[in-house]
Amino acid sequence: MTIPIKRVVTGVDAKGTSVVYSDEPAPPVELALMPGVQMFQLWGTEGPIISPVTDPKPANPTFFPGPRGTRFGVFRFPPETAPDPDAPAPDTAALEAGAAEAEAKVPGLLGVFEPDAPGMHQTQTVDYVVVLEGDMAVELDDGVEVALPVGSCVVQNGARHGWRNKGTTPGTLAYVMVSAD
Repeated sequence: MTIPIKRVVTGVDAKGTSVVYSDEPAPPVELALMPGVQMFQLWGTEGPIISPVTDPKPANPTFFPGPRGTRFGVFRFPPETAPDPDAPAPDTAALEAGAAEAEAKVPGLLGVFEPDAPGMHQTQTVDYVVVLEGDMAVELDDGVEVALPVGSCVVQNGARHGWRNKGTTPGTLAYVMVSAD
């Protein structure tokens, strides 16, 4: 089930008047390789931030920001389920198609994930994260997990981590990523 995410973008027109450039639903990005995960990519910048905005198109060609870039979005995670030991392994063609789909929809996202540690990744960003719904946790090195009830705020300073949904209902995080050296 998709939650309704609405994106409103304001700025300034040629006369210097504050205007609404966009007021519309933000559709989720969903990937075959990440069943049940929904990503709402709301805004992104590259290089110096300019304000007021006079061009309502976000400049975010990759999932993660480049130098001096930012990203703003929402992630929705399904509850975690134990792997089915009897499930057949995905075939090579399905994996390749899934990877190609991910690279087309969210360039650079899959490249940060560790193949032998599901969900674990490390990025050159400082992330500000707020738990909006669900029974979430963040896993760090050595299996350390921190419970994140609704309203929890995380400042993720480039540490290796993985987001976990420990509950029985979807969990939702809002985030801002800022590139870091």
